[in-house]
Amino acid sequence: MASNKNALIRYKTIDQCLRNTMKKWTLDDLIEACSDALYEYEGKDVYVSKRTIQLDIQLMRSDKLGYNAPIEVYDRKYYRYGENGYSIKNIPVTDNDIKIMNDAIQMLRQFKDFSLFQEMDGVLQRLEDSVYSSQKNNRPIIHLEKNEQLKGLKYIDPIYEAIQNKKVIKITYQSFKARNPSDIIVHPQLLKEYNNRWFLLSITKKRQFITLALDRMSNIIYEEAAEYDDLKIDGDTYYRNVIGATVSNSRAERIQFWIDKENAPYVITKPFHKSQRLIKHTNDGVIFNILVQINFELERKILGFGDAIEVQKPLRLRKRMIEKLNKSINRYSLTDNETQQLKNPS
Repeated sequence: MASNKNALIRYKTIDQCLRNTMKKWTLDDLIEACSDALYEYEGKDVYVSKRTIQLDIQLMRSDKLGYNAPIEVYDRKYYRYGENGYSIKNIPVTDNDIKIMNDAIQMLRQFKDFSLFQEMDGVLQRLEDSVYSSQKNNRPIIHLEKNEQLKGLKYIDPIYEAIQNKKVIKITYQSFKARNPSDIIVHPQLLKEYNNRWFLLSITKKRQFITLALDRMSNIIYEEAAEYDDLKIDGDTYYRNVIGATVSNSRAERIQFWIDKENAPYVITKPFHKSQRLIKHTNDGVIFNILVQINFELERKILGFGDAIEVQKPLRLRKRMIEKLNKSINRYSLTDNETQQLKNPS
């Protein structure tokens, strides 16, 4: 059990004790009551020191927790509430608390069309009515980017359930390169969101990793009889060395790139990757490097900066960017007719 949860149990227990005015509560009594309460929750003995309870009482008295509890000592031995009927459960919600909770509600409401959040609608409604019903029709002032036309969101729930309940699934899938859809049996491991698209990280029967886009799925069936293979993948670890959702068996490489001085502040404040390092300032920009695998998402990110970026290392990535930019130049080559139109605009 987390230490902060232990502390909450102690505060609640001390509160229950001090509300019981039929008994005189010594520090030892409070220690014993807290120890019993923690034993009930933990199922084992938890040591509670005299110093711990003294600090708990001090915190409850202070404004740090918002309690300002009127705990007093009388006869130099016993503890009690100086106010009849006081309890930390009766702390009123402040105007600032209401504002914070209402802002959170309005932000959550922007996920109304997201299948995973649909069941929360009733919860949000009840919370909103309890917190600040007069704010019901206020426009949200935080706008989150979302794609309401994105296909495949309906599969988040069954995939989530499959991962949670350790079920093998059969997915009808058609990649952008395939002419027709086909069925694939996978052991789903992790849902991944990147750039407003959702992906499923799975393993095949041969324990090969495969990443599937939810917007390319057309059906999902649970394979109830199949035994599930759980690799217990940690997303932070698995995606540590990549930008996006594409992970390969290749090693991470040091990518060095230059950004012009107009765009450098954006890259400094919103790094390409958590490994990003500023190497040096130049007369016309800034040089950075990152340690990542070279993948499709990295290339798209680089190309998105147009003429404001230059890949310096490694050479093979620099060469690939040159090839792609040359193709772009060829596509934008003006015809004789277009050149003539520019010379003589009507």
